[in-house]
Amino acid sequence: MPLSPARVLAALNAVRPPDQASPVMDKAVVIGGSIAGMLAARVLADHAQSVVVIDRDDLHVTGQRLGVPQGTQLHALLPGGFLQLERLFPGFREQAVAQGAVEAPPAARRNYLDGRLKVGVPDDADSLAGSRPLLEGLIRQQVLRLPNVKTVTARATGLVFDGAVTTGVRYDVGGAAGVEHADLVVDAMGRSSRLSDWLAQAGWERPPMRRMPVHLNYATALFRRREANPEHTVVLALHSPRMSSDVAGAAFFAIEDGRWMAMMAGYAENRPGRTAEDFVRRLREQFPPEFREVADSELLGDVQTYRHADSRRRDFHELPRFPAGLVPIGDAVASFNPVYGQGITAAALHAACLSWYLRPGPDLRMPAREFLALQRVVVDAAWSISTSADLALPHVTGPYPRGYRLSSWVSRQIVAATVTDVAIARRFNDVVSMRAHPSSLATPGVLLGALRANLRAR
Repeated sequence: MPLSPARVLAALNAVRPPDQASPVMDKAVVIGGSIAGMLAARVLADHAQSVVVIDRDDLHVTGQRLGVPQGTQLHALLPGGFLQLERLFPGFREQAVAQGAVEAPPAARRNYLDGRLKVGVPDDADSLAGSRPLLEGLIRQQVLRLPNVKTVTARATGLVFDGAVTTGVRYDVGGAAGVEHADLVVDAMGRSSRLSDWLAQAGWERPPMRRMPVHLNYATALFRRREANPEHTVVLALHSPRMSSDVAGAAFFAIEDGRWMAMMAGYAENRPGRTAEDFVRRLREQFPPEFREVADSELLGDVQTYRHADSRRRDFHELPRFPAGLVPIGDAVASFNPVYGQGITAAALHAACLSWYLRPGPDLRMPAREFLALQRVVVDAAWSISTSADLALPHVTGPYPRGYRLSSWVSRQIVAATVTDVAIARRFNDVVSMRAHPSSLATPGVLLGALRANLRAR
């Protein structure tokens, strides 16, 4: 009997690297040195004699990658993603802290909803706070230290096929063409992945594409942090769509080099915080007291803005025919509204799917259907979390799933109960951090508990 999606997600959260390498192939090639690509390379290093990562950026250069335009924005490392990184890279916490990351245990995190402080969950999992370049750089350092991983600084231009099997990647370096042969190719090219085009050019079908327009605008600024060890290292304040606020929410994290990183977001035509004056004023006037303390600190540099037009997913699992020796991963498959901070955690779970798929030594001359089925569970879970919240936004016009009116009412009750009820908040946090499947909230017991909590709060 196949496992339910809830059990699959629970099993993926428990996946650990093998105790010793168990090669099932000669060479694997990863296209893209993103976080998803690096995590895939880490998994592949246990199952391939050699792993080659192809990226336009020189991956041995430290700092922010040019290929990550949103790298200056605030990024969340959800507890679920942190647990995955700890398994892939033993000692990740200690090394991250040594490089300036700030620990964020439950007691150091505060969360507001519509100005009300949400109840804390004392036994919630730990996390870390740090900039995207720090976290991504540490992951990259760990992977590139592996003796069987090497990089090629080049632009991937296409795939090589032998009948129905992917056998390599074409690339271009300064106008000179080359080919990197492979037993398995991983597409980690992100939202702008050209895999669909390459499949079509070779006579395969394009995967169906789903989009959820969200038109998110967000701005991030850095402030000098006065305290080396602040009491609260992660603070979030969200506004529900019914508040009629032009600001969807704000957050600030303690990050490396004695800084605060603060973010502010709005939707559609609302672009809060585009200027330094507007950013600081809103932090002082529209959010809880902790935000005023950050706003009163020294602003470092300019406000950085970014626009996210839509969430999107490519459903490779629906294709009736798919080449063997090929798997897509990370944002190349699905990317979500970044407000929910799912990106790094989803990428880590995709890597767990790859580990699960490769461990028994599959036939790589056959399409990776088992991998795509596992990955679908992760994508469906993240898509459900983000789009159910996005559909409540006044400017989003669907498409609405069947039963949306009832499900949205249930969601509102559960979210409201997380403000006052520890048990509901614990379950909700497990789902949001992708440690548990969204179906774990869709039970009569959870709904009744939420209704009781909301009645008590009134």
